[in-house]
Amino acid sequence: MARWYIIHAYSGFENKVKEAIISEAERIGLSQLVEAVEVPTETVTEVKRGKKVQVERKFMPGYVLAKLAMNDDIYHLVKNTPKVTGFLGTNNKPQPISDKEAARYFGAREQAAAEPRKSVVVDYEIGDQVKVNAGPFASFNGVVEELDFDKSRVKVSVSIFGRATPVELGFEEVELVRG
Repeated sequence: MARWYIIHAYSGFENKVKEAIISEAERIGLSQLVEAVEVPTETVTEVKRGKKVQVERKFMPGYVLAKLAMNDDIYHLVKNTPKVTGFLGTNNKPQPISDKEAARYFGAREQAAAEPRKSVVVDYEIGDQVKVNAGPFASFNGVVEELDFDKSRVKVSVSIFGRATPVELGFEEVELVRG
C-alpha cells in the first residue's frame, strides 16, 4: 500500500529531485511503486516594478512529497537520488504521514490556485524613494512612509508646492527609484 513520505532535498532542487525519482523508477521498472511525487507550491501576488504578477512559490522549500509503496528498492532509489539528503523521520527511517496531513498540503495549493493569496511582496520598503506611475500624482517622486499589506496600499510623502504631503496609493501605482 502506498503512503505519503516527505523527502528532504537541497533547496532549489525540488523539481529536479521529483523528475529524477520518477525517471529512475521508470528506468529500473519500479514505477508501479511510485504513485505520485509532488513539490508543494502556492500562488502569491507580488508587485514588481509597479505591476502585479502571479508567482508560484514553494511553501515547503527543501522538501518533496512522494506517495510510495515503500520497500528496500524504493528506499534506495530515493536515498541515492542526487540532491536528496534523506527522508523525514526518526533515525533516518522514513516516517509516513497520514493522507489527511498530505491533503493539507495539497488543499492549500488548490485553495491558492482557486483564490491567490492576498499576501503581496513589494520591491520597496519604508524610507525608500519611489516614483508614482499612475493617477493624478503620476511622475511625482516621494518617500514611502507606510505599507498596509491588508489593503495593498502604500502611503507616500510627495512634495507638492514645496510641502511634503502624504498620499495613499495602491502597491501597483508606485515603483522603486533605482540608482
